[in-house]
Amino acid sequence: MTETVKPMSADARHRQRMQRKKTIVDAGIARAREERGLILVHTGNGKGKSSAAFGMVARALGHKMRVAVIQFGKGRTATGEALFFRNILADDYHVMGEGFSWETQDRTRDIHAAEAAWKKAGEYLGNPDYDLVVLDELNIILKHNYLALDDVLDTLRRRPHMQHVIVTGRAAQAALIELADTVTDMQATKHAYQAGVRAQKGIEL
Repeated sequence: MTETVKPMSADARHRQRMQRKKTIVDAGIARAREERGLILVHTGNGKGKSSAAFGMVARALGHKMRVAVIQFGKGRTATGEALFFRNILADDYHVMGEGFSWETQDRTRDIHAAEAAWKKAGEYLGNPDYDLVVLDELNIILKHNYLALDDVLDTLRRRPHMQHVIVTGRAAQAALIELADTVTDMQATKHAYQAGVRAQKGIEL
């Protein structure tokens, strides 16, 4: 007499899949033994590059880590992140841009602002007391050749071993992407601005 095999229930199939997945994930975690500071690059034309960086600032602060922020391309508009994190980071939060390049329309002025911001960034990138340094909109500065890319890369390579760095902005340079440990390319699928909606507090500002 042939025994009838009952089909596996949906719950049982799900449990089996999750058991296989757990085996794979656990093996990957076991292989990841190295611990060191990371370079993260948030780039692409989509919204959220700086927002993601400041989410990580909040995460780091939750772990009692010491954080510094240098904003290269912003300066004229008081953003929500500046209003909030300045109260927490105090002298370790620096808005050093002169505004966006299409607003300033002055290359020499933009270069001087970028050089001053990079000098300030260098103080943190050479200080092992800081666990996370955010270089907001540095990618745009490098795209316009306001700073020497090789100097930036060399400074990032020589930073303290356990220090994390986040670099944001569109058009990340290929050499920076190669150096980075984690790169996220944010794509613009749809944006309210394209429908004529102005930038909103708490969303873009």
